[in-house]
Amino acid sequence: MMTIVLYGIANCDTVRKARAWLRARDIDHHFHDLRADGLDPARLDVWLAALGWEQLINRRSATWRQLPPEQRTALDTARARALVLAHPTLIRRPLLEHGEIVRVGFSAADYETWFQQ
Repeated sequence: MMTIVLYGIANCDTVRKARAWLRARDIDHHFHDLRADGLDPARLDVWLAALGWEQLINRRSATWRQLPPEQRTALDTARARALVLAHPTLIRRPLLEHGEIVRVGFSAADYETWFQQ
């Protein structure tokens, strides 16, 4: 069976909900804390290819709002990649990786659908 990896930060409420949902259903997974465990640039490249920077970056996050306006404008994949490497908490959370599947965000209904497949 392929390992499920849930990426996020430990103190994020949405990440906590996703982790609790997985535990409640005895779904084996590994939690990767982006703050404590870091972000592998090669992993980021996979996510950018799978999702695009527009879906990967959380533009409602506190980290995004704290960026200078010049860093938030005229983004493309290369600039977004550099920003995320410098500020991993820009990633929309949680990010779930299961084999080739990469998804962001949490809703119980979506997780129910995804894990029934």
